Amino acid sequence: MNSLNTIIAPKNIAGQRLDIFLAKKLKISRSQVQKMIGAEQVFVNKKLPKKPGDNLTEGAVIEIKKAKITIEAKEKKKAAQVKFDVKIITATPDYIIVEKPTGMLAHPTMAEEKNTLANFIIKKYPEIKKVGDDPMRPGIVHRLDKEASGLMVIARTQKMFNHLKEQFKNRTIEKEYFALVHDPMPRNWDEINFPISRSETSDRMAAIPTGEASRGKEAKTEFLVEKNFVNFSLIRVKTHTGRMHQIRVHFLAYNHPLVGDPLYFQKKQKRVWDKKLARLFLHSTKLSFTDLGGKKQTFESPLPPELTEFLKLLR
Repeated sequence: MNSLNTIIAPKNIAGQRLDIFLAKKLKISRSQVQKMIGAEQVFVNKKLPKKPGDNLTEGAVIEIKKAKITIEAKEKKKAAQVKFDVKIITATPDYIIVEKPTGMLAHPTMAEEKNTLANFIIKKYPEIKKVGDDPMRPGIVHRLDKEASGLMVIARTQKMFNHLKEQFKNRTIEKEYFALVHDPMPRNWDEINFPISRSETSDRMAAIPTGEASRGKEAKTEFLVEKNFVNFSLIRVKTHTGRMHQIRVHFLAYNHPLVGDPLYFQKKQKRVWDKKLARLFLHSTKLSFTDLGGKKQTFESPLPPELTEFLKLLR
């Protein structure tokens, strides 16, 4: 049985839980890792771990094996055959701008996943396969949730990848989103700056109370109300950091969760409208960065038809 992935545990993670380390490394949830361990897909130094919480040692060899075919796997395989409509906004020698549709992963979270934006890109532009610092994320320098839609920039050369990565590091890239949240906003503009960390009780990310900021990573989200409805607010959102699920986590903590969010919602919230929409109302609508020639490039994407039509139902 061949390994799909082999990882050597670095010195700085000695003593860390196996499931936590793999969740961060593979960019998947801890429960997904635990399922892999339970399915005997994960080996540490050629042996099955006793439990997901086993502590790692420096230099430990972690091997991830191919999963056995199950009914659940067959269903996922069937879902993976869905045809996604990826729109190429522009393609230059240095970068590509695309519109990712909702429901499509930006990149594989496991080696066998093929129906992702990354796979689409390398099939259409094979040279991108060697661009970047992670073979599962070729040319990809930023995240966009599976449930969200909208603009992404893909580097076509290593030079552009490094250039974009530096801009993200320095927070000079501008990203704007349209989001619809539950309940009218009490103010037209605000900034949310709760630190964000992985939840200690679930697979979700969580906003950390101000007094416990040392437990989380800095996160900053700004919003402006475009239109208030009786039970909702359409807002334009700017992110100044790029944490996992940042917008969704921040607005849940702000007591205005996003409409259609299957993960971050309040139990008391009436979710009739969420079911009518059947997707997350979050769309990456504007993206600005500097190209290799030092010129600022700005791209915009209108709301997709299903979101526009949904707004017409509101009052």
